[in-house]
Amino acid sequence: MKISIITSCFNREATIRQTIESVLSQDYEDIEYIIVDGASKDRSLEIINSYQGKITKVISEPDTGMYEGINKGIRLATGDVVGLLHSDDFFFDNHILSDIADVFCKTQADMVYGNGLYVDGKDTNRVIRNWISGNYRYWKVRIGWLPLHSTVYIKRTVMERLGLYDESYKIASDSELLLRYLYEEQLHVEYLNKYVLKMRVGGLSTDAASRIQMWKEDVRLYKEHGFWGVPEKLMKMGWKIPQFIEAKLKRSFTND
Repeated sequence: MKISIITSCFNREATIRQTIESVLSQDYEDIEYIIVDGASKDRSLEIINSYQGKITKVISEPDTGMYEGINKGIRLATGDVVGLLHSDDFFFDNHILSDIADVFCKTQADMVYGNGLYVDGKDTNRVIRNWISGNYRYWKVRIGWLPLHSTVYIKRTVMERLGLYDESYKIASDSELLLRYLYEEQLHVEYLNKYVLKMRVGGLSTDAASRIQMWKEDVRLYKEHGFWGVPEKLMKMGWKIPQFIEAKLKRSFTND
């Protein structure tokens, strides 16, 4: 089973190398790696090109945002399964794709997802938020639950059938896609109870200046799919509170 990994990048010279290395160090062999660079102004493309021959496909051209870049990558993908690894993120260990492939092969799932860690941008050993996704239940989606998007892997044929990311959303297109897939469709979904990746705090959706836009887009996507909007957004936020508390408690115990 071929797994296509898509990385969308723009001006990430400080982190893109670690992202690439974490893909190349995976012990799973059948990987197609596609990087879509939005015409970076820094050294990102230079770093990407230094891995010539190891990355399957590289595109560098202006785009309207991250989701356009991701959609470009998915349309180029030829793998059986598609997953994302953003240019600020890196895999938790070098067995992750083997573990994900194993779940797909054993269960014939349409979608597999796992857990993730939000970490400090400078000290990636310092956990800011511990996202344990938990098992998928249809009713949980109705009250704001969604898996951590960056840990989600989906069969390419499913994405072709159900549609890609809605580029009219600049921050919340990942949530819109997950809501559409998990609430409106009857997919075979499996939970891999392992950490899939580490995500640096400070990305597009974690930047404090973007939270107002995130609120508006989340309310909009819920309304567009027949929900009330604000109540579901508040419940979605509520699912995240334990993640911060657990991470803070662990840091306190570690410091003690």
